[in-house]
Amino acid sequence: MLLPGALLTLGGCGGAQSALNTSGQDAVAIATLFWVMLGGAVVLWLLLNGAFYYASQIAPGRFDKRYGRHLLIGGGIVLPVVVLTALLVWGLNLLPDSRRPGDGLVVRVTGEQWWWRVEYWPEGAEAPIVSANEIRLPAGQRTEIHLTAANVIHSFWVPALGGKMDMFPGRDTMMSVAPERTGTFRGQCAEFCGVSHAWMAFAAVVMPPEAFDDWLAAEAGGAAQPADDRAARGAALFLSEGCGACHAIRGTEAAGQVGPDLTHVGSRQTLGAGRLTVTLQDLSNWISHTEVLKPGAQMPSYDLDPADLGDLAYYLEGLK
Repeated sequence: MLLPGALLTLGGCGGAQSALNTSGQDAVAIATLFWVMLGGAVVLWLLLNGAFYYASQIAPGRFDKRYGRHLLIGGGIVLPVVVLTALLVWGLNLLPDSRRPGDGLVVRVTGEQWWWRVEYWPEGAEAPIVSANEIRLPAGQRTEIHLTAANVIHSFWVPALGGKMDMFPGRDTMMSVAPERTGTFRGQCAEFCGVSHAWMAFAAVVMPPEAFDDWLAAEAGGAAQPADDRAARGAALFLSEGCGACHAIRGTEAAGQVGPDLTHVGSRQTLGAGRLTVTLQDLSNWISHTEVLKPGAQMPSYDLDPADLGDLAYYLEGLK
């Protein structure tokens, strides 16, 4: 029974949201701290239980008063002070890089209810490149991430890349990460923020520097023009149904700032802050059942004719 239980427990130590599946310098530092603390706890547990076993089973009886005093002072005061002080000093010197300035790129993330507003500020930029619900980072570089919140406290956490940082309304906090391995990792709000807290997630995509530069240049551009008549009908529906009052699609009349920027929504990995994937079916479900899929979301569900709903979803999927 112990072996299957141990295997099941170890199965939770991997995956895209595992702090032990490290893919960045800051995550490595945190994992190192964890393993050292765990090893120390195991040694302490063995020593303490060994002392109990010795006193109760091997040499039961009264101890010499002087010996007992030395044991209490040495084991109960001196040893904990020395060990804990050493661990504190070592731990504090292990983590400062997570607050070190980045190498140029700044990403600003704002926690909304319940989605993520993302702005990329390349070095020297006068205006941000706006996205939502996904962050992309270059591998091998340290990136500053500035965090704030619009309404309630959130907490930004990508376990595979680094530690968590709280996000407060009206306050700017800064952390930095240095990804070392490309891939897609799961981020999550780690502070209860309301009824859709469980669906406050995002994808963190680490790319080779050259690929990231190409992606960022494309992300800065306007939306793709409708590729065919069906997409054109969907684009017209987007404006006639008032979607542009809340959402922006650069290069069109839609310039809303209430909801996520949808200029390149078709190129994202998830929809609704990790709730769905970006497919025709999921886009249709999101538009028609928003309040069911994301309780408390400010976006209302739309009761559209199936043909119109399909055209609108088709247009949005084509915004690469």
